[in-house]
Amino acid sequence: QVQLVESGGGLVQAGGSLRLACAASGRTFSSYDMGWFRQAPGKERECVSAITWNGAIMHFSNSGKGRFIIARDNAKNTVSLKMNNMNPEDPAVYFCAVLLRASLVAASDYGYWGQGTQVTVSS
Repeated sequence: QVQLVESGGGLVQAGGSLRLACAASGRTFSSYDMGWFRQAPGKERECVSAITWNGAIMHFSNSGKGRFIIARDNAKNTVSLKMNNMNPEDPAVYFCAVLLRASLVAASDYGYWGQGTQVTVSS
């Protein structure tokens, strides 16, 4: 069992940066691939970034490539998402989750979702 708690959301100006953090409980965090998702009202949950257990493979959505940075610290049981040059497409509730099956990008393959953190971008 893993419990995830996201933090770091808030209001940011367009063009600015925000760093989200996900803190995990449980001794097996270091063995899990992790993902960051976002969901805006009326839209499906979208994987914006994911990272394998050892950090060797990272995935970024087209919207996040070149702007988002994902990192993990297995010693501290944390995974973070740094979002740069934020734009009006980025506002959403952002979630972290544990990959339980095969696909790094499919929300249905993830579990142990956190409660999410709201991100708002002002123009």
